[in-house]
Amino acid sequence: MDGRKIIKILKQNGWYEIAKVGSHTQFRHPERKGRVTVPHPKKDVPIGTLKSIERQSGIKFS
Repeated sequence: MDGRKIIKILKQNGWYEIAKVGSHTQFRHPERKGRVTVPHPKKDVPIGTLKSIERQSGIKFS
């Protein structure tokens, strides 16, 4: 799955962008603690990174 799809799903679930650091975008949720970092939106996200984003966001992407 590419970063663009992940970002779209995060935004649909209430996450909003708080920062861009290099080729990564960081998101925060009004009710959940912490932040989620998504790599470059045009590249496929490695499976380990995707699992980490799922764990941090509480969203199942696959």
